[in-house]
Amino acid sequence: MDIETTDSVPSVPKDKADLMGRIQREWSALTQAIAQLSTEQMQVPGAGGWSVKDNLAHLTAWEQFMLLHYLQGRPRHEAMQVGKATMERVDENGINAILYERNRNRSVSDVLDEFHRSHEQVLAALEHMTYADLMKPRYPDDPEARPLIGWVIGNTYEHYEEHRTTIQALVGQ
Repeated sequence: MDIETTDSVPSVPKDKADLMGRIQREWSALTQAIAQLSTEQMQVPGAGGWSVKDNLAHLTAWEQFMLLHYLQGRPRHEAMQVGKATMERVDENGINAILYERNRNRSVSDVLDEFHRSHEQVLAALEHMTYADLMKPRYPDDPEARPLIGWVIGNTYEHYEEHRTTIQALVGQ
């Protein structure tokens, strides 16, 4: 997902319960899409070269980035686990390529374990936040005063939906 900006959100959840409901619905749809896949099916690369496993590792990495950077305030490079100079010179596609290389040789079970663990961490962090906190600008000097919730949306339910449709196309669902 976008690492520094968020597009205008067409439909911001009306409250925290709405946000959590949207996250849960898309998470459930995503996990249903992968539930019956074998280890072999999860490793077959699609037209773009990414397998289901690669899509899940990608989602996990961006979810962790959102948790560590946007919610916990860690520096971008630290949250993404790349060097500061690298983070400053590469765009989102470059980061995605780094993430792919970092994760492509991991086992399906390892990726799935981290995928589920990461989601639980994000839910726990969001549980402790108020809706008012989520509506505050992420960056105090942002002239657009974009709220934190935009990055949460982009790295949770919108991202889950994007990759669920990619996965469903990949496995012919």
